[in-house]
Amino acid sequence: MERDNMMHGARTALNTIPEMREWAETYLKEKTRAEMPELSDEEFEKYWKYHKPEIIHAGAAEAALAYRSRNNE
Repeated sequence: MERDNMMHGARTALNTIPEMREWAETYLKEKTRAEMPELSDEEFEKYWKYHKPEIIHAGAAEAALAYRSRNNE
């Protein structure tokens, strides 16, 4: 249940703070790209276009935590 609450809070933040949303999308896109080096840039852009909503949904909590800690590094 706590994980669901964290995801809900993160998704709400991403939907209400445009700067955070943009940063999180870039973060998740770069992370996903690093996990798929076998795809050409064109293939990856096509993949990202169709899978972006589910990737952002699933990675919202991780991206929100990374956004909050980005200045602490």
